[in-house]
Amino acid sequence: MQGMDRVSERRRAWVLLLLALLASFWSAAGRAGEPAPAAAQVAPPRIPTSAFAALPQLRGLKVAPDGRRLLGRRDVDGKPRLMVMSLTQDRPPITIGLPDGWTLSDYFWAGNDRVLLSIDQLAADTPSEDPQSRLLIYDIRAGTTRLVGGRGMGPMGDIIHIDPSGDWILLSLQKWIFDYPAVYRVDLAVNRMELVQSQRRGIWKWVADDAGVVRLGLGASGNRYQIIYRSGPDDHFRTVARPLVGDEDDRTVFDVMSLVQGSDEGYMLSNQRTGRYALYRFNYATRTLGELVFESPTNDIDRYAMTADGRRLLYAEYTDEREQVHWFDPEMARLQRRLDAALPTRRNRMVSWSDDRRTIVVRANDSNDPGSFYIYLPAERTLSPYVTQFPDLKPDRLAITEYIHYPARDGLEIPAYLTLPRGRVAQGLPLVILPHGGPFEVRDALEFDPEVQLLANRGYAVLQPNFRGSGGYGEDFSNKGYGQWGRAMQDDLDDGMDWLVRRGIADPARVCIFGSSYGGYAALWGAIRNPERYRCAVSFAGVTDLQRQLSYGNRFFIAKRYQKDWRDRIKGMGGFDLTSVSPLQQVARLRVPVLLAHGLKDPVVPYRQSSDFVAALRAAGKPVEFYSYADEGHGLGKPEDLQDWLDRLDAFLARYNPP
Repeated sequence: MQGMDRVSERRRAWVLLLLALLASFWSAAGRAGEPAPAAAQVAPPRIPTSAFAALPQLRGLKVAPDGRRLLGRRDVDGKPRLMVMSLTQDRPPITIGLPDGWTLSDYFWAGNDRVLLSIDQLAADTPSEDPQSRLLIYDIRAGTTRLVGGRGMGPMGDIIHIDPSGDWILLSLQKWIFDYPAVYRVDLAVNRMELVQSQRRGIWKWVADDAGVVRLGLGASGNRYQIIYRSGPDDHFRTVARPLVGDEDDRTVFDVMSLVQGSDEGYMLSNQRTGRYALYRFNYATRTLGELVFESPTNDIDRYAMTADGRRLLYAEYTDEREQVHWFDPEMARLQRRLDAALPTRRNRMVSWSDDRRTIVVRANDSNDPGSFYIYLPAERTLSPYVTQFPDLKPDRLAITEYIHYPARDGLEIPAYLTLPRGRVAQGLPLVILPHGGPFEVRDALEFDPEVQLLANRGYAVLQPNFRGSGGYGEDFSNKGYGQWGRAMQDDLDDGMDWLVRRGIADPARVCIFGSSYGGYAALWGAIRNPERYRCAVSFAGVTDLQRQLSYGNRFFIAKRYQKDWRDRIKGMGGFDLTSVSPLQQVARLRVPVLLAHGLKDPVVPYRQSSDFVAALRAAGKPVEFYSYADEGHGLGKPEDLQDWLDRLDAFLARYNPP
């Protein structure tokens, strides 16, 4: 019996050794870049669409200058509402409603007791009508809302300065869209407007310094800038010499500018030296670009901010794989390090703070984390949860998104985001290609996306290409998309599919394409142009008739940030046959099932873009599902409408491209 025991022990040892060798083999394979074995993860349970359709409880939080109140946006019954909330818990929340037919664009604190609301009205589907904008003042103490300037204010108004006390603002105002703007000082207490800068021919934008003195006017004529400048309130405007010093051809484009009272020196974003926007010192009197202050080696700087006194740089923002903030202020940089240490598994962003920086709103999120807002009190060393955006969505059940690059057929490197379903081997997966809207000056980033997470939860790999023309990658990358609707921009999507197929990640026989707005166009055109690639296509509020959309508005066809001559470029598009890449005019070529949806009150892509296309499909006997939403615009604001859409999307993909 003892001999038999020794034999059994030897056999057991050999079995353990064999198992160890197999484990070592699999570990080495994983390190070599091979997919991990299926047992490495467990697929999460099926998450109901209602969890993805729930609207964020609050978003866009902004703290008052004294740190006692918060502003935040909440959608109620599909309509935007602005909430005023006390951080001292001494008063109940206040809900600020909007006039019927208007939507909330932005909002600002004006001191501690007034709120400014920028609102937009929906436009009709005619080339002669444009969205109207208005500015409202809400007085917290009185509980009253007033229209700035009365009903004769005009359709277009931009705030260019808010007095720190909240008593007055500077408003750049156009009486109609083709009129040059003038600047008014608005006394918020009595709603009185005083003209402080009259119109100047050719000047479309005015810039004030930190004291609220209008000192810079910008315009464009053809491919050249017109810039007028003055050193102070008692000086006369003069045209600054052209061309820009050191730039013979004057091809440089400027963006965000800032001025400091009592000085001709300031800062600006320019793409002169690299083709990407970077932050430079700038002398406005001589129009001389000075030293480089900050740049990203790969992406545009999107914006920058000064300290409250307007004297020092506070931060610069850019997006590489995700949204990034570079702090110039040592105190804020130190607080950022503390936050990252306290929440090491999240991406943490200080989004708003009181004037004394004793109350800070922090947003913490990631690609698989919908995010939460915290109230950070640095002096007290406390970080308290305030609100969770999507409480029913847990990070450990959501997929992680990865930033990748792949080559297009002409050699251009295309940045993209790849989300793989949890608990599945990354081999032969069904694929959904998800192009973003825009298409210009818009891009995807590494952040939580409920549609992406729904698709990944259902078992799909999701590819989000930042195709040529996408914003944030510099002028050259943007210009490569000009005039490439349905052509090279579409090639970039197909090339991403091929890249995933070559790596064995995607099954080429199980691919669908889905998008919204421009992405909806790309989905429909991809299915028409290359029906052999796609099993189905899905479009929400997509463009189907390019010529009609161009006559309605130019926002889809240009990148204003990079092109001073965008008006000339739009006129030049008349020589290209837009019907050759329009889904409506090419409907006879469609051979795969399509799903479409559209809001009847869409101010960006008129409802007819979808309804006319669907009528043409049905007349041609093509397979189509179409759903409209009566009270929705260029997106879905009601949870019940969003859930209805996600249910239909889920069922459509399961029917024609089952995971």
